[in-house]
Amino acid sequence: MRILNITTHPDLERLDNHKILHRNATRGIILKGEEILLLYTERYQDYSLPGGGLDEGEDVIAGLVREIEEETGAKNISNIEPFGMYEEFRPWYKHECNVLHMISYCYTCECDRELGETNYESYEIRNGMKPVWINIHEAIAHNEDIISNSDKKGMSIERETFLLHLIAKECLNVQ
Repeated sequence: MRILNITTHPDLERLDNHKILHRNATRGIILKGEEILLLYTERYQDYSLPGGGLDEGEDVIAGLVREIEEETGAKNISNIEPFGMYEEFRPWYKHECNVLHMISYCYTCECDRELGETNYESYEIRNGMKPVWINIHEAIAHNEDIISNSDKKGMSIERETFLLHLIAKECLNVQ
């Protein structure tokens, strides 16, 4: 799978002398014209691709389908194709580690427009996550505004906005 980007959070000058947690994740890219299925998170006021961490030993495609179904209620997920891999190093404050090394495997796919029931984890409920179909350009503009003007922004917004720009460029041929 091609590498889309590799980033290191600006607070991490060097990666040696850190306890690193390695995590693999998936991200689903589901377009209907210029509308894209995203998650809106009230806590951070941002849009992100549906997806999340893979369970130990879980197949990447099975994890992708599971995450999309849980987070959006999507039905009939099909035509799954690799898009690329996004690798990042960022601060982490759990599991006795201080750096998270996450590789997100991104795939394009399709699903029914009508969404079913979601199955959120407790932190996702607390963060106010909800699935939305939104124009990709509106989502990009919104996230860019949050990056520039919000002190509440989460650490994933740069990844998500980078990916949305790339999706618009490559999947919608927007320059």
